[in-house]
Order: sequence, then C-alpha cells, then structure tokens
Amino acid sequence: MNNNNRVKLTRVLALFGYFGIMVFLMLWIIKISPPQIPKSIALAIGLLPLLLPLRGILHGRVYTHSWAGFLALPYFAFGVDAAIHRTEKPWLGIVLIILSTIWFLASAYYAKYKKIAARDDTETLSPSRKS
Repeated sequence: MNNNNRVKLTRVLALFGYFGIMVFLMLWIIKISPPQIPKSIALAIGLLPLLLPLRGILHGRVYTHSWAGFLALPYFAFGVDAAIHRTEKPWLGIVLIILSTIWFLASAYYAKYKKIAARDDTETLSPSRKS
C-alpha cells in the first residue's frame, strides 16, 4: 500500500470515528438511554467539544487532526466507565470505546502519513542537487 492510499484510508477512518461518535452520542442521549438531566444539557456537554475541530477535520488539516485525536480520549474514558458501570447496557460504552479508539489512532496516523506524503511530494518536485 503506497503512502497516498494510507493517507486516504486513515482520513476516512478518522472521519468515521469522529462523526460516528457524534451520531452515536445523539442516538444514545435522545433515543437509546436518555439521561436524568435534560437532553439539551446532555447533548451540549457531549457534542459541543466535538464542534471545536470540525472545520479543520473537514478540510483535512494535519495540525487539527494531530490535536483533535486527543479529544477522543475523554470519550474513551467515558466509554470505559459506561461499559463497567452500566450493567443494563454495557454495549453502549463498548461502542464508544471502539469509535474513540478508531478516531484517535486514525488521526495520529493520518497526520503521520500526510506529513510523509508532503515531504515525498516536495522531494519529487524539487530538482536533486548532486555535486
């Protein structure tokens, strides 16, 4: 698999994890297992942090993917807590763990492969200087 294919694959996986968390949290809060607090507050707490990197992620910016991947970690921690302590529906936490892991790893590898691809592109475009 060449580097450009890796960039595309990791970008798709990062988008899948990112938007998967958004959609899954909305379903969880609205339909599957509504919280004791008002749904609007729960949605704001769960989804507003995800809106911070939205523009950069949609544009495929390496810097945004680099730091936004770390935004997946609180969702991972919440998923672990939900998987352990929600005895009636532990699968909710497991799904959140999977999505946040996909987002975190794919964002990290996207940034890595994108930088490598950019470096390779500049090396092929610039004339080699051999003395």
